[in-house]
Amino acid sequence: MNSTSRNATIILITCNTFLFGIKITAGLMSNSLAVISDATNSFTDIISSIIIFIAIRTSSKQADEGHPFGHHRAEPIAGMIVAIFAGVLGFEILHTSAFKLLEKHDHNISMHTFAVLFISIAVKIVMSVYFKKVAVATNSPALQASATDSRNDVYVSTAALVGIAGGVYGYPQMDDIAATLISLWIIRSGYKIGAQNIDYLMGKRPDPVIMEEIRKKAVTVPGVLGIRNVLAHYVGNYIHVEISITLDMELTMVQAHNIGVNVRVAVEGINGIHKAFVHIDPIA
Repeated sequence: MNSTSRNATIILITCNTFLFGIKITAGLMSNSLAVISDATNSFTDIISSIIIFIAIRTSSKQADEGHPFGHHRAEPIAGMIVAIFAGVLGFEILHTSAFKLLEKHDHNISMHTFAVLFISIAVKIVMSVYFKKVAVATNSPALQASATDSRNDVYVSTAALVGIAGGVYGYPQMDDIAATLISLWIIRSGYKIGAQNIDYLMGKRPDPVIMEEIRKKAVTVPGVLGIRNVLAHYVGNYIHVEISITLDMELTMVQAHNIGVNVRVAVEGINGIHKAFVHIDPIA
């Protein structure tokens, strides 16, 4: 695990633990389901953060005899676990808030409750920007999932804020309505994170832009006459490429081999590509 990813995951765990502590205290003191739901979301974020820390450390391990192409699938697996946690949490909050709508409400909202939610929103905005930047720099789907989750938490805390504000101004059921909206947003977030990481695990083809870049890099290598076929798929969060190039059949074996090596190096130089396998087709 490089220092950037390690520091990011430590910050992730620390911030989520801090936010859970202040939100669960405010939620229990105010008896607000929306705030308690927000706190529960932060608790699952702690668990997810720990899973992401383990996954990033695992994915950074070098290839070994049992895993000759590395451990890159560890991060998408962590992303799937985050998605599952989000789905379970969302449905549980939805179930609770639906029944609470029918009950009598007795809230004890104070300025402390509002302050906690404002702090949560501010911290999560900073976290979202930071983790998105780190995720792009390290090509980490697990940290990208954290960035997305942090952004969504801004909306979750905002909904909770609107809910308790409604309670203060004489609309106590706004709190449970806010909790319902929070649950739906969490479910939606879990679905999107899960769908993205399923693509990584199922070996989805990269975007057409990347496929075109692979072709351009390969065809510009001196000695390459053309490209017959390019196949690429994700192995975890990295891409493996199989490419067929055409060369002059009059070339010696050594010359053809060297051109193939140059194509491999050129393609593997593209950001996000881990391995390139080059097949040589001689033509007259």
